[in-house]
Amino acid sequence: MIRYLNIVSLAIVVAWASGCGEQPARQEEAPEGMVYIPGGTFLMGGKSRQAEADELPRRRVDVDAFFMDETEVTNREFARFVKATGYVTVAERPIDWEALAQTLPPGTPKPPDSLLQPGALVFQSTDGPTNLGNPGQWWEWTVGANWRRPLGPGSTIEGNMDHPVVQVAWEDAQAYAKWAGKRLPTEAEWEWAAMGGQSDPVYPWGNQSAEEAADQANFWQGPFPYHNTEADGYYRTAPVGSFPANGYGLYDMAGNVWEWTLDNYHFRAYQLTPQEQLLSNPAGPEQPFDPREPKARKRSIRGGSFLCNDSYCSGYRVARRMSSSEDTGLEHTGFRCVRGLSSHRK
Repeated sequence: MIRYLNIVSLAIVVAWASGCGEQPARQEEAPEGMVYIPGGTFLMGGKSRQAEADELPRRRVDVDAFFMDETEVTNREFARFVKATGYVTVAERPIDWEALAQTLPPGTPKPPDSLLQPGALVFQSTDGPTNLGNPGQWWEWTVGANWRRPLGPGSTIEGNMDHPVVQVAWEDAQAYAKWAGKRLPTEAEWEWAAMGGQSDPVYPWGNQSAEEAADQANFWQGPFPYHNTEADGYYRTAPVGSFPANGYGLYDMAGNVWEWTLDNYHFRAYQLTPQEQLLSNPAGPEQPFDPREPKARKRSIRGGSFLCNDSYCSGYRVARRMSSSEDTGLEHTGFRCVRGLSSHRK
């Protein structure tokens, strides 16, 4: 378990037309709450001046058709899962320091017992401009924060049942997906779906700049992380589906909350295969690696959140990759699921 590691690290963390891919002769009817995503071939990776090193080089990828949840999994849906199974999320479980220490650099001192209690990370705005290279200034380890109390003791999801569930670790998302008869999307599937059938767009809504797109997604407007103008109408999460869907009928593929994917995060993932090779349904590298936290097991997250801003992460770009430790709960991280077609269930 490496939630404390994240406190430390945060304080110091041309698409081709759809006809290019093989299409099924007849589109299957999508399960309730899901939409059909046609298969196709596209160029995956960074496509603007904002592209990060881990988004390059671009590579040609082919994905099969699949179904995807039209929205992020909501508090209502996750509560139904917990009621049916009795599942206890990572953020609600006791912390085992001996296990945690194995993931930390040798000699890392044991934190106070007061911190080694179940909890998660909660966003706290700063008083003014700050060093954007030190996320620990706006993330606060909060004992008692979890999916039921996303901001910590005293907070509640009551009245927010249509908001995306947050403070869920990768393990929690996996458990929900299995219960629902689904799985998490691969990075390739997620990026292809986010494009919504457009020709190589920078954002799920197209190429209109983020500065002009406050009506397209829930993200941070104004100087981050101390003043959010709320031009989009929200300071934190928004009810799912509050903004226009993309071309495939998917909501909130940009902003609201980051979404867990199936893939291990590797900062050189796109360099591990020949650039000219066509990759068919890639599922990410076998082992994760993030040089910022080399001992942490990390998964890729996609889509950005209500905290994303061009000055910091531009996470709402379709190609933007970020990483998070598998057992980390964050106030801006959730997920959605996918399902393969009946002819090739995955």
